[in-house]
Amino acid sequence: MSRIALIGYGKMGKVIESIAVERGHQISFRIGRKNIGELSHISPENTDVAIEFTSPEAAFENVMACLRQRVPVVCGSTGWLAHKQEAAQYCEAQGGAFLQASNFSIGVNIFFKINELLAQLMNSQAQYNVSLTEIHHTEKKDAPSGTAIVLAEGALQHLDRKTAWELAPITHDQPESILSIEAQRLPNYAGTHTVRYESAEDFIEIKHEAHNRKGFALGAVIAAEWIIGKKGVFSMQDVLDK
Repeated sequence: MSRIALIGYGKMGKVIESIAVERGHQISFRIGRKNIGELSHISPENTDVAIEFTSPEAAFENVMACLRQRVPVVCGSTGWLAHKQEAAQYCEAQGGAFLQASNFSIGVNIFFKINELLAQLMNSQAQYNVSLTEIHHTEKKDAPSGTAIVLAEGALQHLDRKTAWELAPITHDQPESILSIEAQRLPNYAGTHTVRYESAEDFIEIKHEAHNRKGFALGAVIAAEWIIGKKGVFSMQDVLDK
């Protein structure tokens, strides 16, 4: 049994709590907007690991607080990754443990691998243009999603004809060099990501669709179990490669 602090106690936090308890863990803190001051009380004496799912505005400081207080932290918040390197450097300097993932779903992380393999195969097929579509619930603040950005960057590593991604509509003066990401926000969507390669003759499409939040929550709890006792900066691929 591990003691897990939940930073962010909305819909996702409650699903994570349910799965963590099912797996035999104890919840040491449930921190939301109304009791954010309790974040300073988290310590190795009362908590083995923290799971952070909040907002782009709050995530960086929440992660840094855990690292300052020497509590390993697993973060699933997106939209704040301009500051991720600063958090990673601080973690390394402190000898702490930090794992960030744009998506903790086991299926999505397999999908990331399939996406890169498909991009490798399509690199020599210049007749196919690639695009990406993501759909999330209307409460999601950042666009494109962190998962869509990982997919786009994974494809860009292997497609010589694409130099960058851009949120649709494309405003670039050389649109053929840009990977377009369309972000849709609709009620009651857990998350859908589609990568499409289309030519004049046909198209190839790979798609991941989440039925609910449980896959993300389970992956986050598995990552939290995995990081306890470790030092360094990790990703979900490190967990899957265990």
